[in-house]
Amino acid sequence: MLIFVWSTNDHYVIFHLHIPSSPLCHFIESFIYYKGFQPTHSLDRFLPDGKVNIVIDLADAPQFIYDNDTLEEIQACRYVWFSGIRNNCITIPSGRDSEMFIINFHKGKAYPFVQMPLHELTDTVVDGNLVLTNEILHLREQLLALPAVPQKFAYVEKYLKRHFGSRLEPNRCIDFAVSRILQLPDQLTIEEISRKVGYSHKHFIQLFRENVGLTPKAFLKVIRFQKAIREIEALQKVSWSRVALESGYYDQAHFINDFKNFSGFTPTQYLAMKNGQLNYIPVA
Repeated sequence: MLIFVWSTNDHYVIFHLHIPSSPLCHFIESFIYYKGFQPTHSLDRFLPDGKVNIVIDLADAPQFIYDNDTLEEIQACRYVWFSGIRNNCITIPSGRDSEMFIINFHKGKAYPFVQMPLHELTDTVVDGNLVLTNEILHLREQLLALPAVPQKFAYVEKYLKRHFGSRLEPNRCIDFAVSRILQLPDQLTIEEISRKVGYSHKHFIQLFRENVGLTPKAFLKVIRFQKAIREIEALQKVSWSRVALESGYYDQAHFINDFKNFSGFTPTQYLAMKNGQLNYIPVA
């Protein structure tokens, strides 16, 4: 378990990260608990990253989703919510005054936990009980009752194994396709993957969309965009043509177009606004 506790402006920020044991670790990247975060800004633009997560809010006040353009409140979220894979950016609270427990799934690996096609949840945030039954609200109640963070992590592991243990079987076709896209987003075509998994192109696309939430082509575009984001973070002096080439784009024009579609900003605007937190851009 990774633990950070630091003091800023006379208050403490607590951040715990825990990687669950097998077999959960093959599907879940991490559990995160944080409390006391006090950023100077109030809203973040969150960029598509290929992930799905469950957010358990341990505070009582609702959190809101905001219109990307007007920044007006458009949706209230309370207690537990399921955030589907994204093909578009979303504007959310910056985390100020929050106490959160977050279950982060590996990219393309949420399918054992959701009893509906994942494309029905794409670009949506829905109440957790609509996806995971009312039991998820009981889980929140237990987390509130447990005083220590390691106890919270242990309880969630036990809960997930008890409720989903029989479903934790890999989908080898989907896992192979997702793995190849993650490894070589700048080199692959969907036709190549489809041939290797042994399904017809049409059936492969349908299977991938139901289990991941996006078509293979759309998922590949998100992962290429993410590769570009990491390139930008790593470079001290950014060459947009280099970023475009190394991220797998045909040319700089395609790169700029995709970047603006995913983030709402041009690459130059993003560079000026970013604050060191990958995929989060302060907007208000």
